[in-house]
Formats: sequence, structure tokens, C-alpha cells
Amino acid sequence: MAVQVNDITIEIKKNHSIGRFNAMACPCEILLETLDKELITLITKHAYNEAKRIENKFSRYRTDNIIYAINNSNGTPVDVDDETTLMFNFADQCFELTDGKFDITSGVLRKIWQFDGSDNIPTQEQVNEIIPKIGWKKAIWNPPSITLPNDMEVDLGGIGKEYAVDSTAKILNKYTDHSFLINFGGDIACNKPRKENTPWTIGVDNPEHTGEKSAGKLALYNGGLATSGDARRYLIKNRVRYSHILDPKTGHPIPDAPRSVTVIANTCIEAGMISTFAMLHGKDAVDFLEAQNVKYWCIP
Repeated sequence: MAVQVNDITIEIKKNHSIGRFNAMACPCEILLETLDKELITLITKHAYNEAKRIENKFSRYRTDNIIYAINNSNGTPVDVDDETTLMFNFADQCFELTDGKFDITSGVLRKIWQFDGSDNIPTQEQVNEIIPKIGWKKAIWNPPSITLPNDMEVDLGGIGKEYAVDSTAKILNKYTDHSFLINFGGDIACNKPRKENTPWTIGVDNPEHTGEKSAGKLALYNGGLATSGDARRYLIKNRVRYSHILDPKTGHPIPDAPRSVTVIANTCIEAGMISTFAMLHGKDAVDFLEAQNVKYWCIP
């Protein structure tokens, strides 16, 4: 039976407990190998607080955080703290590793691409209007100062949730020695195997029946897991499916990208980086994944 504690729901199962809440526009859950109600409640509260802290700090929807300050700086320098510096440094590294295809200034494309399952494909004229507002290299990143040209914006949504998972895992390790699994909307981390060296079992979502059927199962003993794909965000026109993974250079979806890529790596943010990079490789996604020496599941 589930018990509600403010914004948190606690449920005691046969051999583990689950804490649930909503944050970062997705359902979040903590699975803990204990039947101790007080402990799962404490652990879930810490997870909730960290998820909300990161959401409030980096969400582009707020008007009181560092992202808003940067996006409304009108070309004047903005100094950022150590954590934000870490995020921008990582984003800069991703930009370089993908030859500019992972670009945190490309979020403005959402103004013309609404991946709602419809057939509303933007015109080339609309794309041409947005392209000049994209380009991480146009920003002056001189840590800890960033200068963003007028009419441009940064969006850390592509790495924020994975970062929140890893950050939460570090905090939870301070409060329990039990095996736990963090799941923030499909971005996952696990600290260690369960009892008798058994893994947590993760279902791989079937893009054709998302949220209803699994395409397979993965065993997670420790580390991070992340999935990139178009199961929930896409457009279809003339029987052509358009993925939400966009190429900032063209302003259009990456052609021939897989339906879904799931990766297991040392951390969630690493898994998310590799799965996204694979999607950005389009038809060469599997060749890229094979070269990374990671466990993966790719659905073409």
C-alpha cells in the first residue's frame, strides 16, 4: 500500500521499497533494497530535494535563475558559479566531440519544431530565420564568465537530468549502504548489485508501443543507463517519421537516426552523452556504439 508524504509517495514491496515524486517534468522514483519505511522516506526526501534544486537552478522555464540571467544578458558578460562552470565545460566538450552537432544554443529550434506527433513540418524559410541564432562558438566562454550574443540562448536540458541522477546518487551514498536505483524519467543510476550479487532489471521501452511494452530487458549491477530516441517526441508526414534529435547546423532532424539507443556506462551523464552522440551519427549509430566499448541496445 502506498503512503503519501507531502509531495512524495512511499510504497513497501516484498523485497524493496519505492519512493516516488515528480520533478524536471517527469516521474521520478527511488528503489531501495530495504523494507524500512523511515529509511526509504529519508532517502526519497534527499533525492526529491536534489532533483528540485537542480531543476530550479538550470530550468529555462524560470525567471529567477542563472539560465534566465544569461539568456537575458543582452550581450553582457555573466559570471557563473563552480557547478554551472562544470556544466558549461561539459557542454563545450560535447560540442567539440560531435563537431558542433551537440550544441546547447540549439534549443531555439523548439520555436518551429513541435514534436507532438502531428505533421506540422516547418518551412525552410522558418528554419533559415532560426539558424543565425544558433552556434556555441558565437558565445564567449571564458570560465567563469560567459558572454552570449543578443537573441541567443543556452539550454542545459540535454544534460541536466542525467547530471541530476548522478548528483543524487552521490548524496544517497552518504545515507545508505543498501543497493538503490534512481530513475528520473528513464535516466538511471545504480550504486551496487542487490543481495546475492543480483542486478536491478531494466525494461527497454518499445518505441512502437511506448510505455506499454518492452523490447527487452537489461541487467544493471552498477553505473548509469540512459536512452535517446523518438518514441514520445516525433512528427510524421507522408509516412516519414521525423525524430526530435535535431542537427543545429541544418535545423532539421538527423536523417536515418535509430528509433532508440540505450547505453550502460560508468555514470548516467556518460551514458546519456554516448546515447545522444549515437543518435547524432544517424545511420552510422551502431558503428559508433561498437567503437565505444559499452553495453548498448539499439532499435533501428
